[in-house]
Amino acid sequence: MILFRPVNQAELDLIIKSNWKKFPPRLIGQPIFYPVLNQEYAEQITREWNVPTYGVGHVLEFEIEDDFIKNYTVQKVGLDHHLEYWIPSEELEKFNTNINYIKLISTFKE
Repeated sequence: MILFRPVNQAELDLIIKSNWKKFPPRLIGQPIFYPVLNQEYAEQITREWNVPTYGVGHVLEFEIEDDFIKNYTVQKVGLDHHLEYWIPSEELEKFNTNINYIKLISTFKE
């Protein structure tokens, strides 16, 4: 399955450091990792949250194994296209082992 993830520059730097193989651990106070199901929603989060907060935001596309992600339920968190998975932070390492690729698809700046 193809998913998307809005990230700030610090997160992107850690992903690059991993050779584009994994997402970094969640910070204290971030119990959930939330990949989103469509590019439109990822870009909206980036423009409305990451750019005003950090001055720059990025959208990543990645592929996760279908057999792994089917264990999670899609969450609708607003409009019809506001769809995401909620991955508990303690499961992120296992999540990362099921990623086939991660790539940068867009960058937004102030």
